[in-house]
Amino acid sequence: MAGLTLPLRAALTVIALGGFPSALLAADTAPSEPLQIFARFKSALEANDLATAGQRAEELVSITEAQRGKDSRELVNPLTNLGTVQFRRGNFAAAEANYQRAIALIEGQVSGADRLLIRPLQGLGETWLASNRPADAATALKRAVDLSRNLDGLYNADQLDAVDALIEAYEKMGAKAEAEREHQYAFRIAETNFGKRDLRLVEPLDRYARFFESVGRYATARGLHARALQLAEELSAEKPVVGVPALRGLARTWLLEAIYGPEVEAQPAFELNDGGDPFVNNANQARLNAEGLRALSFALDVVNRSKPVDLRQLGELHAQIGDWYLISGNLGRAYASYGDSWKALSNAAVATGTPQLRALLESPRVLVYRAPSASASRMRVQNSDDYAVKDVEMRLKVGKDGKVLDVVVANTAAPENSTKAAMLAARKTRFAPRIVDGEPAETEGVVLREQLMVRIQRSPQASSSDPPAATP
Repeated sequence: MAGLTLPLRAALTVIALGGFPSALLAADTAPSEPLQIFARFKSALEANDLATAGQRAEELVSITEAQRGKDSRELVNPLTNLGTVQFRRGNFAAAEANYQRAIALIEGQVSGADRLLIRPLQGLGETWLASNRPADAATALKRAVDLSRNLDGLYNADQLDAVDALIEAYEKMGAKAEAEREHQYAFRIAETNFGKRDLRLVEPLDRYARFFESVGRYATARGLHARALQLAEELSAEKPVVGVPALRGLARTWLLEAIYGPEVEAQPAFELNDGGDPFVNNANQARLNAEGLRALSFALDVVNRSKPVDLRQLGELHAQIGDWYLISGNLGRAYASYGDSWKALSNAAVATGTPQLRALLESPRVLVYRAPSASASRMRVQNSDDYAVKDVEMRLKVGKDGKVLDVVVANTAAPENSTKAAMLAARKTRFAPRIVDGEPAETEGVVLREQLMVRIQRSPQASSSDPPAATP
């Protein structure tokens, strides 16, 4: 099976490279044989030769079973290694089976916390996360994180990969409070291990700020980006490019705040006419803070002056500047910036041999979207049992200016009035256009999916005092 492109956390490599059970070296097998197989396994994994790594991992499991028995604790690491390779190859069912077998070998055998459980629990959680089972993933990952904190201290750095996966699971579940708690914990781990004045805090600050952006708390996010920028200015004066992500983050918060308001859920939706622009000839336009564009312009100057120029970062910056101009109604400058972005990303793709770098511009990107009030992402209900989640899938025609020209419902399970509300929200969406050979292009068939909360209509229970139904 071909390897899948997955968001692979470092811990999934650490699992696979864990030490081979030393108890096997005293077995009848020549001491060098297991170590040689493990060395070949490690080399194959580092070279991303997953087929060979899988074969070597299976050999290690077989040797361990033969020498120590099928129920021995020494099988935990080899099974975890095998599960990791299977995960990386996209064979989630096999990975799940091996992680669960590894866990079953340990559970109930030792009173208290057992360190051997951490890696297979994390692997199982990652596998369920990749299989779109976030609730199950959160359960396994929370166990792994709790074990790590109990055994190695509340703020040990080894737990960070598991915490990142746990955050992702919570976010997919829509558990914002739990996700925020773990984001805060992850940042405290970084601060505890690195100190409050260390350049290694720049990336954790960016991750933490992006979370607040995703939940509409733009002022909070801006404070974190500002702190990251201050660290970069004070500790990396000779390499100012370190501060570029923070500058881009500051600009994002200004743009998002102009679109949605300081707190998304506290603000009403824009009242737009069909096909209307949310900013041009609109009182909301004054809310676009020029500080955002200044931050992007400064970041662009920093990237252009750095040697060698990071073409990917340059292309992404030009695209972000194009988004700013598009939202503010300056189409000429927006198209010019998108053209510069296409040129930089194309050069980066050629230089690195990775054509997927152009993916940012190869399809329209959502810039402005306000979900309908019945959307599962917005609607808060007191009793979820009274509602069902219904999917609506639409196909959009997006013009070269990013406006939606047409909406067609491809599939819906929602009632007609709810579907119409989803279509209206889709029609008001604003996209960054697809760029072809440096020019904006019209695009048909853009998919937009929405999940709507629909109240379940229950038939009333017949009262015992009601007269019996007449029979023919």
